[in-house]
Parts: sequence; C-alpha cells; structure tokens
Amino acid sequence: MHLAYPAVLSVLLFCTGLYGVLARRNAILVLMSVELMLNAVNLNLVAFDVWLSRTAEETLHSGQALTLFTIAIAAAEIGIGLAIVLAVYRNRGTSDIDKLRDTAEGHEADASAGDAAAAESAAEKAEATA
Repeated sequence: MHLAYPAVLSVLLFCTGLYGVLARRNAILVLMSVELMLNAVNLNLVAFDVWLSRTAEETLHSGQALTLFTIAIAAAEIGIGLAIVLAVYRNRGTSDIDKLRDTAEGHEADASAGDAAAAESAAEKAEATA
C-alpha cells in the first residue's frame, strides 16, 4: 500500500476535525472534533512508522509506541474535558460556547458597574457628612 492513501485520509480527518472545532458551538462536539484531529495524527504516525520500517533494518516501531501514548493522553484529556463541560452545564444550564463566553463577559461588566455604583454611593455619603 502506498503512503499517499493513509496520508490523504488523515488530512481529510484532520480538516473535518478542524472545521468542527471552528464551526461548532456545542462544547461536547468541539471535544469530539479535537479527538478526530488526534486520530488523524495517530493515523499519520502509524503510516509513517510502517513506511519507514520497510526501509530501515531495525524496526523499533516508535511511531506505534507514540500512538499508544497519544491515545492514553487523549483519553485522559477527554475525561477531564467532559467533566468540566458537565460541571459548567449543571451550573449555567447550557453547553453553548458563545453563550458561556457572553455570560462570562457579562459578569465582568456587572462587577465593574457595581464597583462604580458603590464608589458613587460612598462619595455621596462623604459629601453628606461633610
């Protein structure tokens, strides 16, 4: 088998994952797209390992070992990421990334407006006592 077939497939998988990360608003779908991108990289690692082991005398299969390491790291990443998404969903009631960003920015604006109102009321009290 030629190296071009798995390379083209991994490019298609990576581009699909990249589109999913950039276009999706649901946090769980974004995590799934990141996993798709990692699987494309794993496919490339295995394909190049097989291709290089045909030409090399020693076959260490370092690409396959690195793929197993990447899968283990991806499993831990998706576990922690999913736990964070579920916690945010329980607290905020949505997993929409744009709405979560808007609520985070809205809290900062409310806090600064509250600080300004507190400063004005403190200044009015100081003027009233003077």
